[in-house]
Amino acid sequence: MKKSLLICFFLSLFSTLSFGQVKITPGQKQVLDSTRIKFLRDKNTIILPIVFRFPETRFGGGIAGTTTFSFSRDSVGAKPSQATFGVTYTQNKQVLVFFPFKAFYRNNDFYINADIGWYKYNYFFYGIGENRVPQETFDVTFPRIKILAAKQVGDRNYVGLRMLYEHYNVTGVEDGGLLASGEVSGGDFSRTSSFGVSVLRDTRDNVFYPRKGIFGEAYILPNAKIFGADRNFTRLHTDIANYQSITKKLVFASNLVGNFLIGDDIPFSQLSVIGGSEEMRGLYQGYFRDKNTLIGQAEARCEVWGRFGVVGFGAVGWMGNEEQLLRFNLPKFTYGAGLRVATKKHLNLRIDYGFSPYEKGTFYATIGEAF
Repeated sequence: MKKSLLICFFLSLFSTLSFGQVKITPGQKQVLDSTRIKFLRDKNTIILPIVFRFPETRFGGGIAGTTTFSFSRDSVGAKPSQATFGVTYTQNKQVLVFFPFKAFYRNNDFYINADIGWYKYNYFFYGIGENRVPQETFDVTFPRIKILAAKQVGDRNYVGLRMLYEHYNVTGVEDGGLLASGEVSGGDFSRTSSFGVSVLRDTRDNVFYPRKGIFGEAYILPNAKIFGADRNFTRLHTDIANYQSITKKLVFASNLVGNFLIGDDIPFSQLSVIGGSEEMRGLYQGYFRDKNTLIGQAEARCEVWGRFGVVGFGAVGWMGNEEQLLRFNLPKFTYGAGLRVATKKHLNLRIDYGFSPYEKGTFYATIGEAF
């Protein structure tokens, strides 16, 4: 997201780096063990007040947090789980409520990844494909539910089901813009309801900060009227990340992401996009959008001193459509650098600044690595 941004949560952020635990007396411990610690263990939480300013929001604020935990019945070596939550409100009366989480259960036998939220917001639109238009702002209200539920089959392989539901109601567009013309599919409303099959492989040595291994997923996600959608199309997706330790304190991470859409009537909100805080940092998420995208990105992660580290990253992406699968003659580039502050379980606080030839620099402050 393109940002002229002021983040004012760093004092509270640094004060909670050690994930301080609630202190209890010996007399209290027995009561807590029989109730709260029965289901979960190793629970650590950060809660942060946030203040921000975006061009599309003016000032906004709210509260956000993240918690890591393990299930008490799992072995000590089982992978930890993470949940994030947040509620924000802006001067423009915009609301964002979000609750993404990733959970490993029964000694990694089950994996659940979900992103649940409700948004009343506005975004920027720059056109589709290589046909750029002057920046347009549009207002939208929508719930979004994305869920992956997978079962381990064999050694570190998973098979599961994916679903996506989104009721995308565009409530305002700019007069004279492309969205106002009625020529853009889904420019006023779209309802996405998709169910499909996913396969994954996970050989990472650490969930939050891998030093070696891979994490990859491929899925096919049909969107169909029989599922409650208002149109039919199919998404093919692959996302593969690889991690290699170069030295004890230097990790090289690479990521390949492909999104390909099959169908003639795809709403613009569901097109494949380039940009954002995870893929091709340095571009507003959706600055480029088309039916197909392929993105390759790499990052060098170096621990410098104590909890502090630095990174350098770069990415290249291509777009395409039904006429040309990918336009390799028209690549898009981004690059940048960042600071990392490690927490107890190496769930890093991430501060990045990305650049591109197309926009001004973009600042990101979030929790967890981009990939």
